[in-house]
Amino acid sequence: MPATLEVESTLTDRYQTTVPETVRRALRLGKRDKIHYTIHPSGEVVLTRAEVTEDGDPVLGFFLGFLARDIANHPEHLQAMDASLVHRLQSLVGDIEADFDATLSADDE
Repeated sequence: MPATLEVESTLTDRYQTTVPETVRRALRLGKRDKIHYTIHPSGEVVLTRAEVTEDGDPVLGFFLGFLARDIANHPEHLQAMDASLVHRLQSLVGDIEADFDATLSADDE
């Protein structure tokens, strides 16, 4: 088993710090990369390289991560959609056409 490596950094007056070089190398971090923090109930904080979503939308990535964690932690909350709800949803959006690749206008953003 490889030896555990420990390093420290100091917080500035603005609560900022430099990620030590050994940590940057271990996580393969480059300039402008994002860091993800996982805070356990015990107070332990795990620092990892943030996942980059395919479309580059960090909000979507965080939301999907939230959903995945919630499903894993509370599978009892999952419910099947019955046919009547599916039909109701289709009746509401069935005739709407959308081009998801089109650029948004200034009014839409």
